[in-house]
Amino acid sequence: MKITFGLITEGPTDQIIIEDILYGLFGEDVVDDVRYLQPEIDRDGGWGKVFNYCRSSDFQQSFQTNDYLIIQIDTDISEEKGFEVSHRDEKGNVLEPEVLIENVKAKLIELIGTDFYQENSERIIFAISVHSMECWLLPLYYQDNNKAKIERCFTLLGKKINELHKQKKIKFYFDLTNKVKILDHYKQISYQYSKNKTLLKHFPENPSFKIFIEELQARNIPSN
Repeated sequence: MKITFGLITEGPTDQIIIEDILYGLFGEDVVDDVRYLQPEIDRDGGWGKVFNYCRSSDFQQSFQTNDYLIIQIDTDISEEKGFEVSHRDEKGNVLEPEVLIENVKAKLIELIGTDFYQENSERIIFAISVHSMECWLLPLYYQDNNKAKIERCFTLLGKKINELHKQKKIKFYFDLTNKVKILDHYKQISYQYSKNKTLLKHFPENPSFKIFIEELQARNIPSN
């Protein structure tokens, strides 16, 4: 059985990472196509556009041409006006990733519409990255506690990449000052997750990454 996935994400680097994860988990014999619904190729992204897409007729119509929809969003910006999902509980305690993810999912379900979500929930998969997708890449480069980090992940990833660049083991480097994300760099990094053994080794090492893979596995989609 061949499966088509539609991706609704904050940006193109997120799409690259998720696509490699899908091929790593399920393989080319299962994944028929991965379609970039939001943002479209060469279009701007952002969490606001994820929200707009989830509440749009395009979202509902996309079920006609995709077997599953994956909705990705980072939690680093979840406290911003318009998003308004707190990182803390009513007592001021920092939420565990699992709880924060459930709260963000509830927000997205509200945007989608509860009735429509209930009718299509088996075909909707949430990829909530706490607090950014770069956190999911840390296990590829760290052997210590940094692989489970959920904060400052772009900086942590960039520092390791830049160390390898100085050692001439990697040709590119990260611009940590301006936090520029180069798509080709992410393609080279995340490609490692398209390999089943690498993916299965590392996904349990970062909390929100583990939850995403478990969401995929819960759908009983044939895999490698």
